[in-house]
Amino acid sequence: MKIAFTTKETEWDSMMDPRFGRTEFILIYDEEKKELTNFDNREIEGEAHGAGPKTAQKLFELNPDVLITGNGPGGNAATVLEKAGMKIYIGAGEMTAKEAYNAYKNNELKEF
Repeated sequence: MKIAFTTKETEWDSMMDPRFGRTEFILIYDEEKKELTNFDNREIEGEAHGAGPKTAQKLFELNPDVLITGNGPGGNAATVLEKAGMKIYIGAGEMTAKEAYNAYKNNELKEF
């Protein structure tokens, strides 16, 4: 299973970014390979409108099974992600990516 996190940096100890659309990075953990990869999403900062749907499109391309974030995506972005069959969990805004992963595994996050 591949799990995506909205983060401020690119490592397990990176703080989660509570924002979805304007997250700085998307960190992907592949549970089968035990491997972390990331996507630099900082170019979205220059977008006046549509950051959420553009980040959702990138996630669609990265194709994780689960998204873990802080506050959750807005309406348009959420629609895109749900149509892709992605499960979304919120409430990880004050955690590191590793803490968010553990909270997810322990069913401590809220499903969006």
